[in-house]
Amino acid sequence: MAIEVVIGNQKWNRAAALAIRQSVFVTERKIAREDEFDQKDTDETIYAVAYEDKFHPVATARYEKIKQTVRPGRIATMKVARRKGYGAIVLRAIEDYGMAQGATKSLIHGEIDAIPFYERQGYKVVSEVFFEDDVPAKVLEKQLS
Repeated sequence: MAIEVVIGNQKWNRAAALAIRQSVFVTERKIAREDEFDQKDTDETIYAVAYEDKFHPVATARYEKIKQTVRPGRIATMKVARRKGYGAIVLRAIEDYGMAQGATKSLIHGEIDAIPFYERQGYKVVSEVFFEDDVPAKVLEKQLS
């Protein structure tokens, strides 16, 4: 089965991204919806969404770029689709999209329990623990090439 990754701000792709985040972060992880859906979620926001087929979005990441740095965020995989590499697929899609836009570095605020995942993707921890949306996190960085 071929995975399709769509990167863009089409209404249907945005809806898929937000539905995944609602399921993973709000329903499953109990993060307040007011914290999860923030001022960075606009009609112009770019999302990468992995689809198992046209009917089943399974993973997402939000794209943000500040100068030469990509800021992947809100990376989430549906519970039924975990351990299949979909999170890595959408993260790499965001990195590639950023490099095409001139980015040379990627910076992530990763939740503590997700740090091993990010390290497997080539990220290095560059901060101490801090709290974001009441969740312990660290900053991770990766040089893009």
